[in-house]
Amino acid sequence: MLPTQVLLNNLLYDASEAGVPLDNVEAEALALPVQWDLRLIQRFMLVLGPVSSLFDFLTFYALLHLFNADEALFQTGWFVESLATQVLVIFVIRTRRSPWLSRPNAILAGLSLGAAAVGALLPLTPLASFFGFVVPPTSFYLFLVAAVVTYLVLVEIIKQVFFRYVAPRQ
Repeated sequence: MLPTQVLLNNLLYDASEAGVPLDNVEAEALALPVQWDLRLIQRFMLVLGPVSSLFDFLTFYALLHLFNADEALFQTGWFVESLATQVLVIFVIRTRRSPWLSRPNAILAGLSLGAAAVGALLPLTPLASFFGFVVPPTSFYLFLVAAVVTYLVLVEIIKQVFFRYVAPRQ
């Protein structure tokens, strides 16, 4: 990505996470004092990090081989996909529960969905050229939806397995 695209990605991501301090926390998480287990967090990152990288590589492959992307389309596509996955995964990793059973604070949800929408729609606006974006083909957005949904489902499955076998509740 171009430097302005990286900065914009970071700005949108940071804005999307501004609602984290307001998020709802499950009663069982508040029942007992919690001591952070940094080794557990590290193991969780080491398990989920490669999944994120796998989807970046899948996007690279799709952009190069399915969409025959030139430099500008590649940068645009990666910007949109990387922002969507990093912003939306918060709904999965914010809780040990299923994301369907644990509702986030409305502000966190709005900021996250808004940032993902801005990232996806920005290439379709007059501001696109300022950031070096081009209009992706409609088929890219179909790929994007399929990739993001698959990514989030896979992260949820891995999270459930991780917390069942690697880090069950005491």
